[in-house]
Order: sequence, then structure tokens, then C-alpha cells
Amino acid sequence: MANIDAAFGLRPVGEVGSGVQNGGVTLYTIEDNYATSIFKGDHVMSSGGYVIAGTTSGATNLGVFNGCFYIDPTSAKPTWSNYYSQVNVTNTGSISGSTNIDAYIYDDPRKIFEIQCDGTIAKTSIGKNGDTTLGTSSTVNGQSVTELKTSGIAVTAAFQLKVMGISKDPSNSDASAANANWYVQWNEHIYFSSTGITGT
Repeated sequence: MANIDAAFGLRPVGEVGSGVQNGGVTLYTIEDNYATSIFKGDHVMSSGGYVIAGTTSGATNLGVFNGCFYIDPTSAKPTWSNYYSQVNVTNTGSISGSTNIDAYIYDDPRKIFEIQCDGTIAKTSIGKNGDTTLGTSSTVNGQSVTELKTSGIAVTAAFQLKVMGISKDPSNSDASAANANWYVQWNEHIYFSSTGITGT
């Protein structure tokens, strides 16, 4: 049966060792006026003490973006958003009292995520590693469209994610068809191993 092709980025579903998903996030900072958009479900990296958008092969992965809080530069009101789009908080001047843009990140390297793949991979890929592929995410709902890149999945250590298993979602669990959802864990993470671990 065909899977539903509707990418959503990385969605937390649990912890290694059958731990439940507790929704825990950690507060980090996006630099004022950072010029790259970040969407809910996007993986992010750390650079110079700030959160930056993830890349398709970056090793300094920090976690997954779950929204941000800032002072709107136009209305000067506290604002929550599912996604970050270039914000110049300093435009609010003394009203904001801060140029920080708060980013909420799933940063636990043991967390398991669900992600759609961009093609077809076999169940024999469980235990192997792969990178992400990026697309044009939605500014309507702020949702990421990042996917697991199916080409190149291998035992190679220098890949971002480790394939853990096929999703339990009945609409997206046909491994023989394209765009199935898979469970993954970080293989390259700044709190775990930025060089990755060889797959099996």
C-alpha cells in the first residue's frame, strides 16, 4: 500500500530503552537578525554559542527545533512562533529589554525521532546510518519538510542519523514503498559523538 507523502521533519516519539517521550526541551538562543529560517522539526546545529540551521551533512548537531519566543520588532509584543524567520529584535529598542531570541530544542542525544524518507529503504537498513535532505518548509504552519535521505545509507560513521526501525503509523509503514516513516536516533551529536558510530 502506498505511503502518504507528507514530510514533517523530525518528530520526537520516545527515548532509547523504551523511554516515553516526555516533551522535554532545552532553552537556547538564536542570534538577533540571524538570516536563515528554521522550522518546527528542523534539525539545528550549534555555532559560536548560538543555534543555527542544520545542514544536510553537518556533524555538530544540537537537536531538533520546536519553536521560538521573541519580542516582535513591529508590535513590540512577546511572540511565540512554530518557526523562526529573520527577526531583528533590536528594532524594538528598550521595549524588549533584550535582543535574545529564545529557541526551544529537543537536545537529548538519546531521543528517538520519526522521520519520512525521501525514497525507499529496506528493513535491512536498520542499524545503518544516513543524512538528512532539506526542502522548502511551510511559512503557513511553520512545519519542516526535512526527510531522511535514502541514497547513500550505509554503515559509514560520518552520517547524521542512525536508522532504528520502521514506524508504527499504519499509513506510512510500508517499507517496500516510497516515503515510509522511520524511527531514527542521532549518530552525530555534540553531546554524544560528533564523529558518529559505524553502523551494522
